Amino acid sequence: MAIFPNQLWLEIPEQEQEHTWELVTKQLYSNAAARWNGYLNTLCLNSFLAWFQDDFDNGDFQLHQEADLSIWEVVNGTILTFGETRIVLIPDDQSNLSEFCIPQEWVDITNWAPDYYLAVQLNLEECWLRVWGYATRTQIREHARYEVSSRSYCLDAEDLIPNINVMWVAQEFCPPQKPEVQFLPSLLPSQVEKLLEQLSHTTSYSPRLDVPFPEWAAILASDEYRQQLYHLRIENCNKKIVESSPAVIGSNLSLWFQKIFTAGWQSLDEFFVLEQRDFALNFRSHSLFDSEIKIKGVKLIDLGMQLGEKSVVLLVGLTREADEKVCIRARLCPTTGENYLPANMNLILLSESGTVLQEVRSRSHDNYIQLKRFKPPQGTRFSIQVSLGDVSVKENFVLEEIYG
Repeated sequence: MAIFPNQLWLEIPEQEQEHTWELVTKQLYSNAAARWNGYLNTLCLNSFLAWFQDDFDNGDFQLHQEADLSIWEVVNGTILTFGETRIVLIPDDQSNLSEFCIPQEWVDITNWAPDYYLAVQLNLEECWLRVWGYATRTQIREHARYEVSSRSYCLDAEDLIPNINVMWVAQEFCPPQKPEVQFLPSLLPSQVEKLLEQLSHTTSYSPRLDVPFPEWAAILASDEYRQQLYHLRIENCNKKIVESSPAVIGSNLSLWFQKIFTAGWQSLDEFFVLEQRDFALNFRSHSLFDSEIKIKGVKLIDLGMQLGEKSVVLLVGLTREADEKVCIRARLCPTTGENYLPANMNLILLSESGTVLQEVRSRSHDNYIQLKRFKPPQGTRFSIQVSLGDVSVKENFVLEEIYG
C-alpha cells in the first residue's frame, strides 16, 4: 500500500472468505476449476460492491449487477453496470502480475464488451485484494497483445491506469464510445445441437478452447444457448458421479474438495448438526481437526452385535500440501456416550490388491486410534478396514487428479 498508494486496496476477512466458500459450495459447477473461478469472482464482486456503496453515496448513480453462474462455469470475469457505464472485474490470485490478461470473450463478443476492464489481484492468505489498474476498451484494441494459446488480450502492467478515480471522472466528462459490432456466425439448429453436445462433455477444465472462437462466441453470446450449455455440463457431471459406483471404486476423494461426499460419507459440519452438542464439542477437540486440515469426512461404522448394536466413527481428513500432493489422515473414535473404544479393535490401511500397509489396534482405554498420515499418488485406490473379532467393514477410496 505504501508503494502503490493510488491503487484501491480492500480487506477480505477470513470470516468473509469462509462464508463465501460455503455459499459457493452450494452452487452448481461441473468441476473444481469452475467452482474456484466462481469463488474468486464472488469474493471480488462482493468486496467491490461493498466498497462502492460505502464510498459513493449518490442517489442518481444506480447500480446494476449482472453476475451469472453460467459465465463463471466457463469464463473468468464479472460484468457490472453503473448507469450507462459497464465495467468488468477480472480477478486473479497469482502473486506475480506483470501483465493484465483479459479473456477474448470480454473483448470480441459485442454484448459482453464493457467500457472499462479492472485488474483485480486477490491475496487470500493475507486477506486483501487490490485493483491494481484499469484499461479502456480502446486501449485493449490498440495496444494489447493477442495470445492465441489462451485466447486472451494481454496488456503490460505499466500500461494500466492505476487510479480508478480517474475512471469515474473520465466516464462523466468523456463518455466511452460504444463498441463496434462484431458479427458472429448465425448457427443452424443442427450446428447448435452438435456444439452443445461436444462442449457439454465432463471435463476438469473450461471447454472454451475446444472449438473455433466464432462458434464458441455465438454460443456464449446467446443467453439461451449459454444456459443450455451450463445445465448440460451440470447434468453430465452428475451422471459421471452416479456412474462412478461407490460399490466398485468407493468414495472419490477428489470430489471431497468440491464438498461432494458419496458412499454414505458426509462432511464434519453436517455430521455435527445431526449429533448432540457435547459430542460435537468433544470431536472438535481431536487434533485431527486442526485448522490446517481443510477437508474432513465422517462415517458411522456399524459392526452389529460385536458392538452391542452400537457404532464407531471413522474420520478421514485431507490436506493438499505445497507440492500438490494430498496428505490423508484416518482416525477411529467412539460415538455418543462412550469414552473409549472397545479393546482389540483394528484400523487397517489396505492397498488395492489387499496388502496390509498399516495396522493399529485399540487397547482397553483408548479414546481413539489412528493411522500414520500417508500421501498416495494420484490415481491410487486403497481401503480402510475396521474390524473387531471376526466382523469387519471395509471402506474403499480412490484419489483421482484434483483441480482447483
